[in-house]
Amino acid sequence: MHATKLWDVTVEIDEEEDSTTARASVVTPTGREVIGSGKAARNPLDPDVPAIGDELAVARALRDLSERLLHTTERDITNLTGEPAHVHR
Repeated sequence: MHATKLWDVTVEIDEEEDSTTARASVVTPTGREVIGSGKAARNPLDPDVPAIGDELAVARALRDLSERLLHTTERDITNLTGEPAHVHR
């Protein structure tokens, strides 16, 4: 039987002068919220293109979210099996 599941990821972006921060979060089916964060800072010599800062901060937040979700998975496996778990990256 084939089942499609959807997980919604929420991304919040905050811009302040030459820096951008992003927060990416997901709530797992068990109700656990996992949060990642990312930051981008514009070099004063670079042109002011806010979309680029947004992209970089969000990419870093999603990468951090991914790593944190992998750690969450390792803890869940360890708790279930009683053996230390390491998920390949």
